[in-house]
Amino acid sequence: MKIASVILAAGQGTRMKSSLPKMLHRVCGKPMLQHALEAARSASDQTPVVVVGHGAEQVQKAVAGVQFVVQEQQLGTGHAVMQAENALKGQADYVIVTYGDMPLLRPETVQKLVDAQLKNPGSMSLLTVIAENPRGFGRIARHADGTVAAIIEEAVASPEQLQLRELNVGAYCFNADWLWGALHRIQVSPKGEYYLTDTVEIAVKDGLPVQAVVLDDMEETIGVNNRIHLAEAEAAMRCRINQRHMLNGVTIIQPESTFIEAGVTVGADSVLWPNTYLQGSTTIGNGCQIGPDSHIRDTKIGDACRVFKSVLEGAVLEDGVDMGPFARLRPGAHLGKHVHMGNFGEVKDSYLGEGVKMGHFSYVGNATIGANVNIGAGTITCNYDGVKKSPTVIGEDAFIGSDTMLVAPVTIGARARTGAGAIVTKDVPDDMLAVGMPARAIKKLERKLQE
Repeated sequence: MKIASVILAAGQGTRMKSSLPKMLHRVCGKPMLQHALEAARSASDQTPVVVVGHGAEQVQKAVAGVQFVVQEQQLGTGHAVMQAENALKGQADYVIVTYGDMPLLRPETVQKLVDAQLKNPGSMSLLTVIAENPRGFGRIARHADGTVAAIIEEAVASPEQLQLRELNVGAYCFNADWLWGALHRIQVSPKGEYYLTDTVEIAVKDGLPVQAVVLDDMEETIGVNNRIHLAEAEAAMRCRINQRHMLNGVTIIQPESTFIEAGVTVGADSVLWPNTYLQGSTTIGNGCQIGPDSHIRDTKIGDACRVFKSVLEGAVLEDGVDMGPFARLRPGAHLGKHVHMGNFGEVKDSYLGEGVKMGHFSYVGNATIGANVNIGAGTITCNYDGVKKSPTVIGEDAFIGSDTMLVAPVTIGARARTGAGAIVTKDVPDDMLAVGMPARAIKKLERKLQE
């Protein structure tokens, strides 16, 4: 048994009033089409087929791992599914059809729909919801035996039919062989379009039962047609993500002010304080304290770290790092175990070894810093000369005095020291003290042997 999926994503989305195709607008960090694809993939075993139209090139560049077919003319949802016939006919026993602008449909819900159709001797099953606010959805009429008799679009419904509260969600599972024939039997509407909902009428005329799976969660049915709907979907998805993390052992002090994108992972016993934003592919280990007021993107954080009121992007923190407030890690920053980074410090494209202490108001760029180095307040690696960037290397156990300027390329030896305010333009050997502007080595330091 093979199950294919078709995602309809050809609409123009004019109500979004955007140059970006509607399907690429993001919900919790992912294009809404990506959410729809993940739900469809969970219940199918074939490469998803995405029907595109307006903005097709942009969508094709943004989404990978799918088969695209183009609906050159937008002649309705039935016509859109027809475009997938050549790609899927004879390749699957069942076909799931969903919409790319329904990002909240859960994978388990799509699976329930498939399971219902597998038990259905008829040609199709669909999702419905009971709701007081119809949101323009078609009404579901049923036969006495409980099977679906018709989908009545709101625009043509009678006053009595408008009182029906069971609504068509817009997700279907079809018997594949029946579907391809039925699509060509759909009659064109007065608007010149072919509607997928007409397959219900065709199935009933064929004497084939149409089953419905009733959803409990109205939020799953939110379709995005404008920026108001987009905000609704974002809020609902954010709540869902936060709840999942809390159920997995994460403490979120104030969920309504904590923003976690869909691709983020957080370990158990970590605490997220208010106004924390976790974005992209960020991963956070166990037992961390994050925030308040921290913004973290595409960053890997180990266990037992504390990030207080800081901004991190494209960085790596090993276990036990403590940083902030008002610290910044830029792409390529890598802090080893138990590094401490003070307020208003900044690191870019640099490695700080285990146990490094970096004082406040310091900047480290294009540097490799050995274990247990002390970087005094106001230290700057002068790594850019206006043409190229050059490296700074600091050996283990060195002590960099406050307001030191390290003019790259330069190497500070192991256990070396610089005096406060030194401007270092030449390498400093191991165990030497360098002071002055420019700095010069003036004294060989005595090594303290460990007992």
